Amino acid sequence: MTYQALARKWRPKTFTELVGQEHVVRALTNALQTQRLHHAYLFTGTRGVGKTTLARILAKSLNCETGITPTPCGICATCRSIDGGNFVDLLEVDAATNTRVEEMRELLDNTQYMPTAGRFKVYIIDEVHMLSRSAFNSMLKTLEEPPAHVKFILATTDPQKVPVTVLSRCLQFNLKQMSRESIAGHLQRVLTAESVSFETAALEALAQAAQGSMRDSLSLLDQAVAYGAGEVGMQTVAAMLGAIDQSYLFNLLEFIAAKDGKGLLAECERMAERSLSFDAALQELAVILHQIALRQAVPEVATQGVAGQARLQPLVNTFSPEEVQLFYQIAIVGRRDLSLAPDELCGFNMAMMRMLAFAEDASPTLRPRAQSESIKSSSPTAAANSEASKPEPSLSAAHVEVAEATKPASAESHVSEANLPNFDGNWLQLAANLKLAGMAGMLAMHCELKSLIGSRIELSVPVEHKHLAEKVFIDKLRAALTNYFSTEIALQVAVGGAGGNTLAEVEARGRQAKQAEAVAAIEQDSFVRELVENLDARLIESSIRPV
Repeated sequence: MTYQALARKWRPKTFTELVGQEHVVRALTNALQTQRLHHAYLFTGTRGVGKTTLARILAKSLNCETGITPTPCGICATCRSIDGGNFVDLLEVDAATNTRVEEMRELLDNTQYMPTAGRFKVYIIDEVHMLSRSAFNSMLKTLEEPPAHVKFILATTDPQKVPVTVLSRCLQFNLKQMSRESIAGHLQRVLTAESVSFETAALEALAQAAQGSMRDSLSLLDQAVAYGAGEVGMQTVAAMLGAIDQSYLFNLLEFIAAKDGKGLLAECERMAERSLSFDAALQELAVILHQIALRQAVPEVATQGVAGQARLQPLVNTFSPEEVQLFYQIAIVGRRDLSLAPDELCGFNMAMMRMLAFAEDASPTLRPRAQSESIKSSSPTAAANSEASKPEPSLSAAHVEVAEATKPASAESHVSEANLPNFDGNWLQLAANLKLAGMAGMLAMHCELKSLIGSRIELSVPVEHKHLAEKVFIDKLRAALTNYFSTEIALQVAVGGAGGNTLAEVEARGRQAKQAEAVAAIEQDSFVRELVENLDARLIESSIRPV
């Protein structure tokens, strides 16, 4: 016996076997039970969601020898003939290849004859939107008042192209796309019945790749069984689908968070060397950004479909909601424009650099050298004088001034038997000078100096950033300090006890202060005031950026 594809072998034969279209099944079942049968039905929906399958089940329910029923027996001659595709009173027409008016007229001429073997003569017209305008016009009268023994079942993936005169004569049902959970569950039942071993994660990957189409998922499952030599494993499915290792995507986001352009482009090159699909990479990146946005808006939301959950939470706390929304839009637009780029790598690089350009400067990695020098040389008094004498200082200068102004006055009390060269206990200056990238740089920015004894440094990190106090990040910070001071440093990081004077908080206050100054300057501008007072204009503060 020849092998039959899973999509054909496991095509539902009754309403109870159909997956994911409960709203349509319920309406048709009730109509069959109460004998309230319409003469024309229209099933709409994307590919592989069950339009033709529903039409065949409905035809079988109408012609089953046990009577009109929502549960056809499946064993009578009529049911077996319909399942075998050779029932004489069931006519399936592909409108994509029979578009001319002559063919439609020939088809409709036969409606006047009584059915040969069944109760009803059922016409299933697939992809009905492909018919020509003349063909539609020729069927209008018959479609509106067909003989009592005729039922029309139309199916289309594009109902917008069906004339409203046809739509108004049909009972329309919109079939929705399948959820990933329902597809994965059905694939699991199929493989269990087929005695094929599988991994649940592999089925979830296939369900996601099917994009709501049950037929596509079964076709992919057939391919996965062949590719895995009779087994469906996650590694073989990922290789077959060309899935992106999400560690690459998390690395990209961490480089963006750290403003590390060199590392970002190097990671893109590594992806190109492995011939990864940049279209798939942007798609998966959008999925991760979507999960970040969900966690920011609703922290208790259960994220699914994203590997590396441990790397997700630090990014939730690093990026602002505005950045996440912007990055998501960049990923979507970058994927759309990928075919217009000189090559895929160039298009992907531009999307990543666009994210880098719009990311907030939350890391000292790319801080200008002049800013570091001003941190070393300025004092609280000089900063205050500079602020008074310069009405519109730059944003980076504001960060420096606030950092110096908030330097703990009792910094000397934290220093005991200090023997580290060029370090007076000012952790803000040291964190800026380290120029660390990645999560270790984030840790340095969110820490305060708690004590310094000899070469032993004890830091404290706020509770809301406790995820940064992981051993791997602490070890990277310790290595950076050892390299900076050219002596072995003993580093300890405690959670809690920070007083709000971390470098990240200082810079955030600086940005807020400059933003407030910029808004005030705009509001006090005579031209702006005239627009507001005379023309009822409204100032959009979110559009104002400090110079």
